[in-house]
Amino acid sequence: MKAIPITTDALVLRTDFSDPFAWESIQAEVRAPAEFQAHVEFVSDREFDGAPVADLLALIPDDRELYPHDFLFVVDRTTVEQREHPVLVVDLGEERGRCFRVAPSELWGVENNLSISNMDFAEFADAVDDDGVFRGF
Repeated sequence: MKAIPITTDALVLRTDFSDPFAWESIQAEVRAPAEFQAHVEFVSDREFDGAPVADLLALIPDDRELYPHDFLFVVDRTTVEQREHPVLVVDLGEERGRCFRVAPSELWGVENNLSISNMDFAEFADAVDDDGVFRGF
């Protein structure tokens, strides 16, 4: 598997290619007008098809100059198959590998706050609903 692309924006990495319409819908939901916008780059490369989180973690450089974020967004099979399209959020920092899901309409809040260290990963992960999805405070 090749390296994760390097970008200044946070990555939304596609690992499920079973439904191209769902992928388009998820991108539209994340980009939808809101109070603030998520600063993300969408990566759709079949090289990552079916990749588990553990494999993705191994591809993220530890050098924060190369990938300056402590988190990664993943559009996996669960994201694609569930009606609400909850995007997987993976911690790359303190609790590397810890995950929670976020509704696409709330992804901007997670990205904005984690990117500027206004909040930490655990604050979002601990605020998920009973089904493990963060839908806002």
